[in-house]
Amino acid sequence: MAAAAHQVSAVIFDLDGTLLDTERATRDVLTEFLAAYGKVPDAGEEEKRLGQMYLESTTGIIRDYGLPLTVDEYSKAMWQKAKPLPGVKRLVKHLHKNGVPLALASNSIRRNVDHKLPKLEDWGKCFSVILGGDQVPNGKPSPDIFLEAAKRLGANPSSCLVIEDSVVGVKGAKASGAKAVAVPSLQNQRNHYYIADVILYSLLDFQPEMWGLPPFEDRIQGVLPIDPLLSNARIGGKILNNIHWVISDDCAYEYIPDQISGIFLGWAKSKVHGFSKVIVATGWDFSQQTVERVMHVHFLDCSGTVETEPVKLLIIGYIRKLQR
Repeated sequence: MAAAAHQVSAVIFDLDGTLLDTERATRDVLTEFLAAYGKVPDAGEEEKRLGQMYLESTTGIIRDYGLPLTVDEYSKAMWQKAKPLPGVKRLVKHLHKNGVPLALASNSIRRNVDHKLPKLEDWGKCFSVILGGDQVPNGKPSPDIFLEAAKRLGANPSSCLVIEDSVVGVKGAKASGAKAVAVPSLQNQRNHYYIADVILYSLLDFQPEMWGLPPFEDRIQGVLPIDPLLSNARIGGKILNNIHWVISDDCAYEYIPDQISGIFLGWAKSKVHGFSKVIVATGWDFSQQTVERVMHVHFLDCSGTVETEPVKLLIIGYIRKLQR
């Protein structure tokens, strides 16, 4: 989607699924707990929980699966696994450095928000306003939390930009009069975010200048350095020259957030061929009835046969988004 340039005076971020990869952490923790009791997650039910008030979501999980846990026990296990998503630290620090007022507005209760803030490291201090869902009359999709955040920032809601990963969050943002950028946590639900002004795969693609904000100037020869991402991949058949497809399994994407999509620079290591510089193209295939992840690897300095060979991929730079 494209959007005309807007003058934004403040930015409001969601926390779970937007700044922190809590959706994956929740999924991993739930899978581990259920496996201990011989159960598996219900994908349909878990999709319905996206964007719910935290207590509602967690209580529902414990109740629906009959887990012998308290909300606090489940929450602590989840928070330990949550990590910042690619691009968020860069964006938050860039905006703060340039004097853009920032707020954090979460459907989680404030006490739980405070427990998660250490995961944001030093850049968590960039937010001058932090709100939990229990600090306003109604949680998302009500606009209450965004209206309160704008008020505390001293900004008109119409001059605010909200960055959200859930449909209910986007609805609340638009109802408040703010502009909304959606970074969906669930890729198979992207068509539900049509009311957002812009839909991105990850915040690596965020362009501040679209919103009248100072542009990034941190690329090195066209490549954006990122925190390393690891993939334990099995290389499949050759597509063209030294370009191979990656066999899709849990190992390939275990450490790759669902929001990662685009062309990346990295290194590959295999027992047979050693180290090789690679270009990695990864994204989602929406052409089939079931949405699936896809990854292709271009070996830049390896001419040997690598089919079915286990390879460790280390992704260190972002080049651009995929052309569709």
